[in-house]
Amino acid sequence: MSSLYFVRHGQAGLRHDYDSLSALGRRQAELLGEYFAAQRVRFAAIYSGALARQRQTAEAVRQAYHAAGETAPEIVVDPNWNEFDLDQVYREYAPLLSADDAQFRTDYAEMQRQARDLDSPIHRAWLPCDVAVVRAWTEARYACQGESWVEFQARVARSLATLGRFGRGQSVAIFTSATPIAVWVGMAMGAADGRLMRLAAVIYNSAVTTLNLRGEDLRLFSFNGVPHLASADLRTFR
Repeated sequence: MSSLYFVRHGQAGLRHDYDSLSALGRRQAELLGEYFAAQRVRFAAIYSGALARQRQTAEAVRQAYHAAGETAPEIVVDPNWNEFDLDQVYREYAPLLSADDAQFRTDYAEMQRQARDLDSPIHRAWLPCDVAVVRAWTEARYACQGESWVEFQARVARSLATLGRFGRGQSVAIFTSATPIAVWVGMAMGAADGRLMRLAAVIYNSAVTTLNLRGEDLRLFSFNGVPHLASADLRTFR
C-alpha cells in the first residue's frame, strides 16, 4: 500500500493573473517543505500539474528539502493534474447564464466592475457568480465546447494507473489544485457528482490530503491538513 500526499498549490495571483504564486503562496509552500523535511517524509516520486502555480509550489517544497540538507526527487510534470479552466467555463457559460438569469447578470457585471480594482477583496473570494457558473458546468446545463465536468473527472482519474505502480511503504507527492483533490477524495468515498465542488471550496492553499492506494483500492486517511501553517494569517482559500 502506497501513501499519496495531495498538495493544493499555495495562494495564487489575482483574478486576471491567477496562475502564479503570490508572495504568501510561496511562503506557504516553503513552510510545507520545511515541515515535510522536519518530519522526515521521504518521497519516492513527486508529480505536479503543468500549471505555473502547481509547479512553483512543488519547486518551493523541493528547495526547502535541499535547504534542510535532504534530498527530493525531480518533479515529473503531468497535465492530468491541471485544474479545470475556469476562464474557459466563464467564456462559454457566462453569456448564456446572463441571458437566462437576471441575478447572475447583475452579479457578474458587479464582479467585473470590482475586479478592475487590484485591491478589491473579490480577488480572494469565491463569489455567487463563480458558484453559479461552475454549477451550470457540473450540471451540463448547456452544451460545452471545452472540457466537460465528466471529461475533467476522467482526465484526473487517469493517473490512477501511474500511481498504482508504487509499492508498499512508498510515499508519492502530487502537487495539484482543489478540484482534482476533491475528485480523488470522491473516488475514495464513491462520490462523483457536482457536490464534490463543496469539498474543493474548503481546501486551504498548500493543504495536504492523504490517501492510501493498494491496486485500485483508495482509502482516505486525512483531508485538508495545514500543520505547517501555525497562524491564521497564513491560512487562505484563494
